[in-house]
Amino acid sequence: MTKPWLINYPKNVAQQVDLNRYSSLLALFHQTTAKYKRQTAFSNFDAELTFEQVDKLSRDFAAFLQSKLNIAKGERVALMCPNTLAFPIAMWGIIRVGGVQVNVNPMYTARELKHQLNDAQVDTIIIFSPSTKMLADIIDTTDIKNVITVNLDDLVNKGLPCQPVDPRLTPTVRFTDALTQGENLALAEPTLCQADLLFLQYTGGTTGLSKGAMLSHGNLIANILQFEEFAKNHIHYGNDVVITAIPMYHIFALMANTLSYFYFGAKNVLVTNPRDMVSFVDIWKNTDATMFTGVNTLFNGLLHTPGFDQVDFSALKLSLGGGAAVQQAVADKWQQVTGARLHEGYGLSETSPVLSLNFGTTIDNETVYIPGIGVPLPNTDISIRDDDGNIVSQGESGELCAKGPQVMQGYWNNAQASDECMTQDGYFKTGDVGILDDKGFFHIVDRKKDMINVSGFNVYPNEIEAEVAKMAGIVESACIGVDDDKTGEAVKLFVVKEDEKITEQDVINFCRQGLTAYKTPKHVIFINEIPKSSVGKLLRRELR
Repeated sequence: MTKPWLINYPKNVAQQVDLNRYSSLLALFHQTTAKYKRQTAFSNFDAELTFEQVDKLSRDFAAFLQSKLNIAKGERVALMCPNTLAFPIAMWGIIRVGGVQVNVNPMYTARELKHQLNDAQVDTIIIFSPSTKMLADIIDTTDIKNVITVNLDDLVNKGLPCQPVDPRLTPTVRFTDALTQGENLALAEPTLCQADLLFLQYTGGTTGLSKGAMLSHGNLIANILQFEEFAKNHIHYGNDVVITAIPMYHIFALMANTLSYFYFGAKNVLVTNPRDMVSFVDIWKNTDATMFTGVNTLFNGLLHTPGFDQVDFSALKLSLGGGAAVQQAVADKWQQVTGARLHEGYGLSETSPVLSLNFGTTIDNETVYIPGIGVPLPNTDISIRDDDGNIVSQGESGELCAKGPQVMQGYWNNAQASDECMTQDGYFKTGDVGILDDKGFFHIVDRKKDMINVSGFNVYPNEIEAEVAKMAGIVESACIGVDDDKTGEAVKLFVVKEDEKITEQDVINFCRQGLTAYKTPKHVIFINEIPKSSVGKLLRRELR
């Protein structure tokens, strides 16, 4: 199959990269910490850890896991923690004993937590103390034996207040005590290879119970090196300053911020609570950020926060959007306020995650940016297929299917789901509807399951939400399909407004100007807040 997108590759970017540069993530870690020793690796609440300190502290934590808890290669260890200095130390500690990190959202309900811990067969958890109530509610229905608690002030040492550990959990070990004990213990790092399991990354569970995508050392090494090659003209080794506001337990921030930019020698400024937008803007004002990753709702939230447009963005060279579709209205306003273009990428938990990135194309020596998810990374193939698995013609829509070394090993303990998500010729079926345009750029139309059928016409919520985003006085919106006697389904739009004068009819009239009749919302409901996941994805299922 021809790859029409290759004409859009920057001239100095290779179509293939050598994926055998590192035998495991551990080999990459040791090279990186030796190279950038005394430079700052992570910062949180103005406390800093150098690469050398990350090396030492993670060694101590690994020694504790190995000697005190007998964690051996291949054993699953849950990490349920927001963006704090403890996260990377715990992560590298788990990796250094050959453990498999199970990334857990600290905002999970007791039901979600119980499912994930039991499904992953976990007996050790490192948990943020405000999340311990959820664990206490269900711990008797799990195999958890070891509980290590993380406090907001751990490694920060500024007396930050934090919710106490739920008294029903006993005994527990404090994370800082584990580090102290580990100082005097030996560590024998196991031999690891690319085939060894690294993360169990649980999917959102939008179609039922979430499934654990099995990501290997090879999967993440591949995606780091693919990203490095494709983004090479935007990386400043040892000099980048990255703001990490999306959660590190989410695969986007985990691969791009926590691993890739660590490997690039960047200083990583961690934002523990990005929902506190006012404090977030203050952090930004005191950080000469060169790179920022986010999701559409996060970019939009910052743009609507007073004072954000007063930040000095002169250092900002790269803004990457992923996790959900980036709306054109948001991307345009981001560039207007920050001076930096918002580059969209695309991927999934199952693909480690990045499949494609958009750095535009060169026409007559000029860089031209075409909105969309861009082109596949090196060593990656994408095809658009119909429901029977046939590749459709360029310009036609169908399911986006992908093949590459970043694609997972399968779903944990779920052979049926592992088989169902692959085509017969070995491509991963993403569940997203996409097209490849005549210029060789890919575009996501919407999730297959979110599509609305109005009188036999396919309506995609992303298109309607992107149109409404252009309306003055609107903060954000989300769109679902509801049953309708005449048309089968009708479009229902939930809207958050900042201009109280806007009426339902105003929104409908605005939509009529830019959308054809069957796409125009039939119902408009004003609400105070759109429900979102921890990473900022719109949760349309909750609106239903």
